[in-house]
Formats: sequence, structure tokens, C-alpha cells
Amino acid sequence: MGEKEIDRMKELIPVLNRAAKAYYAQDTEIMSNLEYDRLYDELVGLEKITGVTLANSPTGSVGYEAVDELPKDRHEQPMLSLSKTKSREELRDWLNGREALLSWKLDGLTVVLHYAAGRLYKAVTRGNGEVGEVVTNNAKVFKNIPLTIPYQGELTVRGEAVISYSDFEKINGQIEEAEARYKNPRNLCSGSVRQLNNEITAERNVMFYAYSLVRADDVDFENSRVKQFAFMAKLGFDVVEYRLVDPDTIMDDIAYFEKKIQTYDIPSDGLVLLYDDIAYGHSLGRTAKFPRDSIAFKWADELRETVLQEIEWSASRTGLINPVAVFEPVELEGTTVSRASVHNISIVRGLKLGIGDHITVYKANMIIPQIAENLTKSDTLEIPAVCPVCGQPTEIRQVGDVQSLYCNNPSCDAKKIKSFTLFVSRDAMNVDGLSESTLEKFLARGFLHEFADVFRLNRYEQEIVQMEGFGEKSYRNLAESIENARNTTLPRLIYGLGIENVGVANAKMLCRHFRFSLEALRNATVEELSDIDGVGGVIASGIYAFFRNVEQTEKLDHLLSEIHIAQETADESVQTLAGMSFVITGSLEHYENRNALKDEIESRGGKVTGSVTGKTTCLINNDLTSQSSKNKKAKELGIRIVSEETFMEEYLS
Repeated sequence: MGEKEIDRMKELIPVLNRAAKAYYAQDTEIMSNLEYDRLYDELVGLEKITGVTLANSPTGSVGYEAVDELPKDRHEQPMLSLSKTKSREELRDWLNGREALLSWKLDGLTVVLHYAAGRLYKAVTRGNGEVGEVVTNNAKVFKNIPLTIPYQGELTVRGEAVISYSDFEKINGQIEEAEARYKNPRNLCSGSVRQLNNEITAERNVMFYAYSLVRADDVDFENSRVKQFAFMAKLGFDVVEYRLVDPDTIMDDIAYFEKKIQTYDIPSDGLVLLYDDIAYGHSLGRTAKFPRDSIAFKWADELRETVLQEIEWSASRTGLINPVAVFEPVELEGTTVSRASVHNISIVRGLKLGIGDHITVYKANMIIPQIAENLTKSDTLEIPAVCPVCGQPTEIRQVGDVQSLYCNNPSCDAKKIKSFTLFVSRDAMNVDGLSESTLEKFLARGFLHEFADVFRLNRYEQEIVQMEGFGEKSYRNLAESIENARNTTLPRLIYGLGIENVGVANAKMLCRHFRFSLEALRNATVEELSDIDGVGGVIASGIYAFFRNVEQTEKLDHLLSEIHIAQETADESVQTLAGMSFVITGSLEHYENRNALKDEIESRGGKVTGSVTGKTTCLINNDLTSQSSKNKKAKELGIRIVSEETFMEEYLS
């Protein structure tokens, strides 16, 4: 015994690391939480048997590595993971006759808040446990943290940033493309907290729940965690819900949380048990990865066996076709469940699915239906060779570790519906009254074939008035909205055309670069487009191909005959930064966010790029001594690093 086990460990480690990287650093999933836990527990068991821990084993590391886009900061104390159990009896035995705090184990992104002189001055994500990302500006727009507190000493609080299920559903409902929607609230929260633009964070309703007091100088807590929690609550923090338990009460308290999670709006993937006696907890020390004063309890997932009846394939505007499993209804966690997203082809193949297979299903975090295991593993499911909407050939594309199915037909009706939905959306032509369902009806009746037809719907007034859900008043409101939309701007038009990889920001950037000349943009070469900072070869080729497509050009000309584009010009008299290139990093003080400063620079003819090169005029960073990759690159190339204030004095005054 030994070689076989170590060989298996070598198989498990890269699989687990890929899954962890996707989950923590890329905000996506390539396997279910249940499968990850199963493989992780198998690895732990093998390491105990062999006494060997291989390099890069996830059992010896914590979380993800901090990304370069945000400044980094080292934690005063290492942030460790918790050992875990799914056994209630083991949790009771762990108490060892003592009292402890039993609380939610929230499923979001851990953030450490630092206060001094009564004010929040720094917020840092957990990162890899040793070094995290500085997200101070983003933390300041969390919905419920105190920016000032009565306590004037040095205070450090750890907690979880989370987004509720109801806000998650609301935000996902506003994202038209299925593939762009977030898989779960944890991924959405992670992306929101680590945004470079805190305006986006502010829109996401991020909440913060404190669960640990790391530092509070000169305060006597009488050796009690309960006293610490009360102190944090008194300062204005929302403290994670907890109960003080002992061996006699813990089973009832676990049952309380188990019942509450059925309707709890805050994502939680288990419970945490923490000794109330601070000194005793500290005396236990820690392992290389786990503290010994606390332990995590993960719910034993309620599994139900059922039969897979079919896989539904749903096409989107971009061509991505999403698989959804439909199975015989089962009762899970108090509700009837009959559907679960399978996400992509990689997971379909990993589960070896086939119609009629016996599968087990569960609710991730007791909320989101997932397939746990395929008991039959017939592996007979046929991946559609044609699109379920238009019947044209499909294609499997590999992106990183994930394979997904796409429809290649540019004229697919599913793409038309989504394309029209984008075209009339708020950031594009802004036509009220044309929901996706209404557009679908109009397309089915032949009212719409190209974008210009939106402005010709008056041809079908009598038919529309007679349609279910419509009437004279509804039609008049729609007609008025269409007339208002005829007057638009070039960035709105460019975004509304649905050119691949051209979102709202890129549309504005392109229009500014070509000085709001549609003809200049239409006639630009790939080389000219590629030279625009932030565009690159792939996007440039897509834009060039769009404007060289004869059918697209004809349709655009038809559309231009129906609308009026307001003329926008750059004021040449204030183009004081023409020919200069700047890079912005770190937090700002005088501007609300980086985009605001970027807009200021671009309005004066300058460029803002994402990386420091020999052509960079200067790097704007308020932390001149930062060891960030951008600062290091600037120093290597001899590029000036200036504070925001110095930049304003030298370049904007």
C-alpha cells in the first residue's frame, strides 16, 4: 500500500485545483460543490493513510491568489480555513463539555475591515489567507457597514460580504444573455466586491455580516466571544446570527438553523461552532491550515433518487445552447423539484448522462437543484447536432476547461429575438413597450425582419391593436416610445447593433476615437481598429467583419433612413492631453471612481490604457510606494508615477 494511493492523490490534486481556481478566481463552476467535497475528502483520507502531502495540494493552501488589478495587502494574522464535519454527533463531541457559539457559515466573500480614530480606512479580501486584495472603496458602498464608529482605537473585524437570493434573482433577471448570468449568489458577490468600479458594487446590494473580532485595543471582553459579538453589534455592525450552545442544547439549535435555512434569504452553506472561552480557544493553537478553536458543520445534503426524462436545450442571442435536466418530480428540502441546470457539455459528459438514467439530485446549500450523481451512467445522451430552434448545425467549443454547445446560424430565430431585445433595450435605442415576449409575437407574425422594421410597426397598427394584451392605449404608448427612440446617439446605435464583444463601454470608446463619425468607423481597417487601446485583434476583426457584411450594411442603411443621430463633437480647444497615454491604478480621492477620471482624460484628448508600456506618459497611483505589478513595471521602464493630486496640478490645471 502506498504507490496506488499516491497515484490517486496525483490525479485528484490538479482536478481539485482547477475547480477551486474556476470557483474562487474566475467566478464560474466546473463541478458541483457536492462533487468537490467528495473528492476533497477522498484526498484528505489518502493523505492521512500515506502520511504524505504533495506540493500544490489544496489541503495545504487556502482560497485563491489575489489578482493584479487590485492593490494587495498582507493580513496582520493569517486567515485559515476551518476543519469540517457533516456529523452532528461529532459536532457535539467537539464541544468537550464547553459552551460555544453556533452561527451561520455564510456563502459569500470574506472581507476584513480596519478602523482607526473611529473611521473605516481599509478593507481587504481574504485572498490566499496571507495576502488579499484592497477593496476599500467598494466596502464603503456596502449597504450596512458603519463608516464611522464611536470606538476610537484600532479595530479589525472579519466578516462575510453576501448578496441575498432575492437580489441575486433580481440582478440575474436583468441580464438578457443566459450565458452571462451568474451561477449563484456567491459568484455574483465575489465579482461585485472585487469590481474596479464601485458604482457597480453599489448597485448590487452587497451586505456585510461580522463574525470575528480580530483586534480591539484596551477593551476587556471578560474572555467571552459573546461579549465580542455584543461589542460589534453595539458599534453598528450586523453580526451573523448565532446561538450559545452546550452539549445538551446543540442538537435542538442545529435543528433550528436547519428549519430556518429553508426560507433564509442569505446564502449559507453550513454552520460554524466557535468556543466562547477565548483563552481556551487560543490555548489549543492551530494546524498548518486549521485553527483548533472552531469547526465548520456542512449540511448532509438531502439526496433523492429520480429518473432523467429529458434534456432541454435552450438557445440564446450569442448562440450558446444551455442544457437543463428534466426529471421525475421529487420532494427536496420541503419543495417539489423537477428541473436542474447542467450548465455545459463538460458537466453533461462528466455525469455520463442518458435519458432514463437513474440519478440522485440535491439542493446546493439547500436551495439550488443540482444533479449529484448518475447511478446508471449509460452515457447515451446525444448532443444535438442541430439547433433546437432553427435546425441548423451546432458546434462544441472549448473555452479553457469548459466545453459548451453553440448554434452557428446567424439567422437563428433565437438570435433574432435576443438581438431585437438588445436593440430596443435601455442602453441602446430605449424603446419602451417591446418586451421579449412581445418581440417574439411580432417576429412570429412577420412584423419584424430587420431593426428598421421597429420604426415601421405603424404598418401593422390594426393587427397589433387586435392582439391579445394590446389595445388602442397600449399601441399609442408603443408608437410614442418608438417616435422618441428615432432621436438617438451614435454610441447607443453602435451598442444596439449587437456587434460581438462591443458593449456599452466599447461603443462609447469607439465613437470617441472616431470623433463620432459613423462613416469613419464603418470604413476603418482591422489595423486601425486594433491600434485603439482596449480593442485588440479579436474585437477589431469582429467589428471589421460586421461592417464588411453586405447584408448587414444594407440593413444598417435601412435603419439610418428611419432614425436621427444627434451630432456629438469633441471640443478641440480643450484637447490638452492629445497624444498622451495614461494608466490609472489604486483608489482615488478626488474622483468618484476610475471611470470618472478616465472620462476626464478622454474628454481632453488623452488615452487611458490598462497596462504600462514605454508609450505611457505617467502612471496615476496615490500609493507611490506600492509594490503592485504596475508600479514595478513603471519603475523598470522609467515611467513617472504620480499621485492623483499631482496629475491634476500638472495636466488638468
